[in-house]
Formats: sequence, structure tokens, C-alpha cells
Amino acid sequence: MIDADSPEQISLNNSQNRITFAPESNGEISSIENRQNNGSIDVAFPILHGPMGEDGTVQGFLKLANIPFVGSSVLGSAVGMDKDVMKRLLRDAGIPIGKFLTLRDSDSIPGFSEVSSLLGSPFFVKPANMGSSVGVSKVHDETSYHAAVDLAFSFDLKIIAEEFISGKEIECSVLGNSNPIASVIGEIKPSHEFYSYDAKYLDEKGAILEIPTILPENVADRAREIAIRTFKLLAAEGLGRVDMFLKENGEILVNEINTIPGFTKISMYPKLWEASGITYTELIDRLIQLAMERFEKEKKLKTSYL
Repeated sequence: MIDADSPEQISLNNSQNRITFAPESNGEISSIENRQNNGSIDVAFPILHGPMGEDGTVQGFLKLANIPFVGSSVLGSAVGMDKDVMKRLLRDAGIPIGKFLTLRDSDSIPGFSEVSSLLGSPFFVKPANMGSSVGVSKVHDETSYHAAVDLAFSFDLKIIAEEFISGKEIECSVLGNSNPIASVIGEIKPSHEFYSYDAKYLDEKGAILEIPTILPENVADRAREIAIRTFKLLAAEGLGRVDMFLKENGEILVNEINTIPGFTKISMYPKLWEASGITYTELIDRLIQLAMERFEKEKKLKTSYL
């Protein structure tokens, strides 16, 4: 468990002892009880989802402590978490996305008819900064709209409304730093109305993962190319899973990027790489190497000027 004791340090708490590492500690671990050195961290592998873990906060702390870590740095993590900023960057770069509307708690919230006239009906409402489909609602009418807005605002001060896109939900795993590569394409087939939190984590039959999914070669190549463009544009590093929609007319729209995708042996990210010829063990090794390569490059940069 990670405890935030102060802005200057974070302690790792377990049943045996409490340990801490501080800025510029180079990963050195110290005991809180006796201040003795308990070794050091060679590289950190964040496996935290959502705010205060996937949004750049922990990544920033690890940078302050001078510890190499797997995955995107502060900027890529923050952009990947904030769906509003992410979608605006994708839109402005010409990467196809669905229609969306951003609402803030300080705004005058538009009514259902106004939103549905812009996005169509049904549409989705979700917190801008959250993961695992937490706080997400599919809206069909005025009543469900107000409930969805209240729920989303209970998790974030900024929420988004997105158009419902009819099509296949496809996903692509990306691996690398400056020269990333893309996996084969997988498909999510939810048994629920949409791929909700319950479908992901509570219902073992909540969805079927088709890995790889059967697509025309040119469509699969285009999806991989879009995934890599998205990964690079959003300043992602190390690993990322790009989620897309494939419409019946062949159009591909980007939904979002996950900078810390699920990483169990049955999760989509490693399963896609396994289908692409990279085993789970090899994948972990590559990610650690990528973290160390970035760390060594950044060590050569000047951080002060005299």
C-alpha cells in the first residue's frame, strides 16, 4: 500500500515495517523506525489504475525520487487520463474520434434535449478523469441523463458526454518509446448493454475477448497505424492500449488510450502481445528495458543552469 505522508515523501506500508524513499534518493529505501538503509529500487512498475496512480501523480513522485519506472512519464500519464484533453488533442491532430461535449461543475449544465441534439441518442456520460468504466452511464432519456450527470460529477469536477457509436469495439496494444510497435487487433464483445465496470470485473461472463479478431488485412493494418499515431501524439511511452471503434462502413474512431492497461496473464494487453509472438515474461523484460533506456537518456539532460 502507498501512504502519502507528506508532499516530500511517500512510505510503503506492509505488515512487517514501514519504509520510505525521498526526492533524489536514487531509489534508496530507508526504514521509518530506525532510518537504516533497506536496499534500493532498481525500477518501479506502476500497476495502479485511475486517479492518484495512472494520472501522472505517482510518476511525478518517482521522477523526484530519481527512480526508473515502466510506462508513460508525467505528461503522457496525465493526458492519457484526462479524456477531455486527450480527445481535443486527437481531434486537432486529425485523428478520427466520436463527437463529445465537455461539462464542468462551474458550467450551466445543458438539458437532455440540447445534448442529444448535438450527440444523438443514446449517448454516454462519464467522468473526464477516471478508469475501469467507473461513473459511466448510457443515457436514453431526461431522467437517466440527470442521474448520469450527478454520478459522473461525484467522481470528477469535469465530465464528458460522448456520442454512442455503433460498431465493433477493437483494441490494440502498443509497446515502445520513440519507435513503438503495435500488436495484432483484439475485439471486446460485451454481454451487457456496454462494457461497464460490472462486465469487466464482477461478471465472469461479462464479455468475450476475441484475440486476435478476424479483420481484413488492410483494416487491421490501418487500426495498428492509428494506434501508433495515437500513442505518439499523446506522449505515451513504454506501454499503452488504444481502444477504437470499427464502424460498419469501415471507419475507425479512437475512443481512448490506457497508459496502464490491465496486466494480468488473462488481460487484453499481454494476450494481444502473446498472439503477436511476445510471451508474458518477455513482455515484462522489454518494458523494464524501455524504462531503463529512458532513464539513462534523461540522466544526461541538464536540470539546472549556472
